Amino acid sequence: MERLNSLHDTINPHQLLFGINQGSTYEDLRIAHMEQIAKLDLDGYAVGGLAVGEPTEVMYHILDEVVPVMPEHKIRYLMGVGTPSNIIEAVARGIDLFDCVMPSRNARHATVFTWRGIMHATNKCYELDTRPLDPECDCPTCKNFTRAYIRHLFKADEQLAGRLAVQHNLYFYNTLMERIRDAIDSDSFSSFRTRYSELLASKIKD
Repeated sequence: MERLNSLHDTINPHQLLFGINQGSTYEDLRIAHMEQIAKLDLDGYAVGGLAVGEPTEVMYHILDEVVPVMPEHKIRYLMGVGTPSNIIEAVARGIDLFDCVMPSRNARHATVFTWRGIMHATNKCYELDTRPLDPECDCPTCKNFTRAYIRHLFKADEQLAGRLAVQHNLYFYNTLMERIRDAIDSDSFSSFRTRYSELLASKIKD
């Protein structure tokens, strides 16, 4: 990595090298492997191989076991996760960084994340609903389009439906991370977690 980053034609000379922790749901393997890769003094450390079908509680248990072994002052990255609630719970356990296809993939199938819970935009109840997807969101989709119109686009198999929903979900995830950082900075993350962790995992009522 040092050699590649030092080359004059390297496109990105500031790439970081992460160690990827594996071990399925076996806590002893996870801990032993993290202890080994922690000795390499890398730029960051990731937990891989979770969120692939195991119960959420198992994922949280593995994080509870592995995160304390991760180097304290290096980036901690949870790969392939996840729902808004997953992110909040992982941050509570010491994770810094995430990646996931969920906001875009789910949006293309009409699943929308809001500050009141999860919405399925094709539901019949939205047929004449003139509200935005999320009244608390100021993304371009919510500023300019109604639930009824977006539902119509999905029902008509218009590609614009997925584009608008993806735009909203990505905006929502970015805002979620901003609010998490602000809550940590203001020492109010615990109350933020209490307010939103279960709520964002629930199905929206209306």
